[in-house]
Amino acid sequence: MSEYRWSRRDFFRRAAVAGAVAVGGPVLLSACTATNSGGSGASGTLATARQSGTLKVGIAGEAPYGFTDNTGKVTGESVEVGRAVLKALGISDVQATQVSFDSLIPGLNANQFDMVTAGMFINPSRCAGAAFSEPDYTAPTAFLVPTGNPKGVATFDDVKNKNLRLAVLSGAVEQGYAQKAGVPDSQIQVFDTQNTLLQAVATDRADAAALTNISLNDVVKKNPGSAVEVTDGFFPTVDGKPTVSAGAFVFRKADTDFVDAFNAELRKLHDNGQWLTIAQPFGFTEDNIPGPDVTTASLCAAA
Repeated sequence: MSEYRWSRRDFFRRAAVAGAVAVGGPVLLSACTATNSGGSGASGTLATARQSGTLKVGIAGEAPYGFTDNTGKVTGESVEVGRAVLKALGISDVQATQVSFDSLIPGLNANQFDMVTAGMFINPSRCAGAAFSEPDYTAPTAFLVPTGNPKGVATFDDVKNKNLRLAVLSGAVEQGYAQKAGVPDSQIQVFDTQNTLLQAVATDRADAAALTNISLNDVVKKNPGSAVEVTDGFFPTVDGKPTVSAGAFVFRKADTDFVDAFNAELRKLHDNGQWLTIAQPFGFTEDNIPGPDVTTASLCAAA
């Protein structure tokens, strides 16, 4: 079974803009208070937020998307990209409420906050209850390998055909991807944490570890000097179709003008390279830039 190679880098290379984007100061954690419900016009969420200069957002406390760091600042890729877009829309004060991940859409629709900045993947069931922005990022699979990638690992076919030892994270989808590609269970080792994946590769107990490239880049960044590297991302082919996971910002369905305005500014960040400047500190790379064929409509309609 073959995998679809992610070629966004080849066709849509972006030059990151010099200097970091100014995205404002620390975000304040707010109590769950009711806000003005959406819709277009003078009383809509966007108009109200522009008038006050403030917007409440929901996060789930999950790194590297939306979390509170050890200084007490709410940050993460989704938070910082969202902050930059909102600043361009005239909204400079972003206040975050942390809830459990499965409470984000219910909290949004209950007006506890007006947007979700948690890196939430787009899927049909979620699209039924909320509106999503254009894809902010994709999360391709990648391999953690020893520096120099001595076994030449690039796909699950390589793992199978070269009889390599593969480490996967317990409960993650990569074990299923490997099995669908024909990798025997005897070649697959299951570990409980990202750090144990790293240790398995670094100590030659596994030839490679499979996970999203976002997570692998993050764990490598947190463990300098580990003599490992992350391969280019790809979308595994499962049952004849590439699997595409894409994260986005979430809005109430009534907030169509807000979604449209947000999308216009988000597109600018992607096109001019500023998105990469914001996202790189959180382990994101060019591989995570959505290709032109990755759309909210297609992901909402996916079987």
